[in-house]
Formats: sequence, structure tokens, C-alpha cells
Amino acid sequence: MNTGPAARNNPAATSAPTSANSTVATAATAIVNIASLVTNDPSLGDGSPLGLIQDAAVVIEGDRVVWVGGSSKAPATDNRIDAGGRAVLPGFVDSHSHLVFAGDRTAEFNARMSGQAYRAGGIRTTVAATRAASDADLERNLTRYLDEALRQGTTTFETKSGYGLTVEDEARSLRIAAAHTDEVTYLGAHIVSPDHADDPAAYVELVTGEMLDACAPYARWIDVFCEKGAFDGDQARAILTAGRAKGLHPRVHANQLSYGPGVQLAVELDAASADHCTHLTDADVDALASGGTVATLLPGAEFSTRARWPDARRLLDAGVTVALSTDCNPGSSFTSSVPFCVALAVRDMGMTPDEAVWSATAGGAAALRRTDIGRLTPGARADLTVLDAPSPVHLAYRPGVPLVTQVWRAGKRVV
Repeated sequence: MNTGPAARNNPAATSAPTSANSTVATAATAIVNIASLVTNDPSLGDGSPLGLIQDAAVVIEGDRVVWVGGSSKAPATDNRIDAGGRAVLPGFVDSHSHLVFAGDRTAEFNARMSGQAYRAGGIRTTVAATRAASDADLERNLTRYLDEALRQGTTTFETKSGYGLTVEDEARSLRIAAAHTDEVTYLGAHIVSPDHADDPAAYVELVTGEMLDACAPYARWIDVFCEKGAFDGDQARAILTAGRAKGLHPRVHANQLSYGPGVQLAVELDAASADHCTHLTDADVDALASGGTVATLLPGAEFSTRARWPDARRLLDAGVTVALSTDCNPGSSFTSSVPFCVALAVRDMGMTPDEAVWSATAGGAAALRRTDIGRLTPGARADLTVLDAPSPVHLAYRPGVPLVTQVWRAGKRVV
């Protein structure tokens, strides 16, 4: 578990006051009798990367955490909530999703489970449905899956365009997404638009020109699917470089279906995240370990396509920062459940339960270059997930069981 990027980007992340001597207003809320509190601060509790505090309490004032420590030492507050011996961890940070779309791809999934291989071209089915949908339909679909994710403990999510592939449809997708999250990604370069199938160069020109101009005001990030059947290394570099010139920071769909240049391009361009990372050479791993790019692993995609699992153990042992995310999308990973992805990562990708929990919280925050989320320490945003279990290990120990019993976002209980 490499905590480097988060610590480098926020030197105060592990130096904020954490003792009972900290000033706490009586109007704050104390959650006490927490069996296991995940702070993601190794200077606290057991000294592990999770910074586990047993028999713990956390105090919230406004939208921030203001105190953490032993339950018996919690400062006096007007509001006091008994966690009943449950585990509390930071809200999950889902740093890779595709939630602005219409329709589904049940027939494709059924065919794949009957023996057909997954190919990038299936995206065109969703493109047609998304173009035909109204703004209201797209927003209703988006909020449905956001509510679904929230009930499972996700308090921060990133989402992308990529199912419109026209100037108008990409811009409206991002406008709709931006009404619900700050973590919005322009993915006009998902695949070459069917309208430009015979002239990919013209589509790259559109993505880096008129479409980028229309989309940049709504987005923080720019992404590209660097893969056979989508965009090659030179095209991807041109797209990401154009986005960066407009103030958008790069992310890359990299090395999902085959070996390729995506991962090393991501590191070269200081992308926040290289996502998928299924097919990696030693040089790819070395590049990730030496750079500031997070490897975001998306086990829902491998589960839903029966593809080869990413080797998380190889990445972690090399010192790479790893995030876990859902990749929620209608074609290759139609799940909004981070707990499910945690269980898959432990069972099939070589991660320990502690590593998977860290990657789904602090790792996701690092993939978004955020230091205010993914941890529970003074100054962090008060995003908490409460499990009906005494330990976060139960996320992998009891797969498929709805353990999330409370969710707090920005200091308010929302589930």
C-alpha cells in the first residue's frame, strides 16, 4: 500500500490535531463505541496504513471531522451517537464510472456468458440509445445509479461522458454529470464515433477541437481509451495533450484488453490514473512505481467479461499506488457496488482485505488527486460508511451481504 501521492500532495494530512486537547465545539456530533475506525492515517491507532483505532470515536462539526481517538476520551458534544460496536471507515471513493447513458446491453452480456468474446465495439449500442434519450431520461438514469451507489457506501464518484460522441451529446452528458459531482471527465475519445468510422483522423480532430471547446467548461479531467479498436498511442497523446492545454488533467483507459502504450503514456503525461492495467510488462510496472500515476483496478470488468484478472499483488509489491473502482457501465461492468469489488480484489487479485479497503477509499482519493476525502482525520470531509459488522474485513469475509447500515456525507447522515 503506497500512500505516497496523497501524502506528497498534502503535507498536513498526517499532522492535523488528533488528541482530546483539540478544540471541539459542543454543537458538534460525536459517534462513539466504534469497534474499528479506519482513519487511513498510519500515524494513528495501530500504525498500519489503515490507521485502525479500536474502541474509537469520531467527532464531526459542520462538514468536517474535527477529532478522532479512543471512545472513552471523546470530548463533550451536544450530540452523541452510539455506533453499537460497528466498524466505521471513510466513504468509498469510486474514481472510475460511466453513468451518463441510456439503455442496457443485456443481450450482449448474455451472448458473452454464452461464449462470445468482449470487444470495445459494443459501446456503439449504448451510443445509439444515449443519443436518442432526452436530457431528463439521462439525468433520471444517472441519479438512479448514484442513489444505488450511495446506499452501498460511495460518497464520492467520478463519471465520464463517452456515449454521445457528437459535440452536442458529449457536452450535454457532461453538463448533466456536472450537476451531481465535481469529478467530471470528458471522454469523447471512448471509441471512434460511428459517424467517422471511415475517417478516424477527422474524429480525432473533432475531439481535440470543436468538441473539446464545448466540453471543457463542464469537466475537470480528460480521458482516452488507448486500446486496439479504439485509439492508438499517437492519437491518445494528441487528445490528452489538447485537453491539458485547455486545463483538463489526463486520465487513461490503459492496457485493458491487450499490451499497449497506454500505461507508459499515462505516466509520461503525469495522468492522475491509468485505469484497468490488466496487461502489464515489467517496464509498465516500473513506470507506475516511479511516477505519480495511480493504477486503478476495475475487477467488475474482469468479472463481467470473464477476462484475465489484473495482478494487484505484482503492483503493490513494486510500490505502485493502487485504487479500486467499479467501472460501472452498461456494457462491461454493470455494478455500482464498491464492496463487491473489494471482495473480488481479495478473492481473485491477490490483495489483502486491508489493502483492498485502503484502495477503495484512500486509493480512490489519490486517483482523483484529492486529500480531503478517503480518510477520517481532523480536517477531512466527514464522509463515513458504517458497517453492520465489527471490522472492515467483513467486506471481503461476507461477500454479497448488504453490510452498509449508515452513510454520512459532508457531515450529514444520508443513509
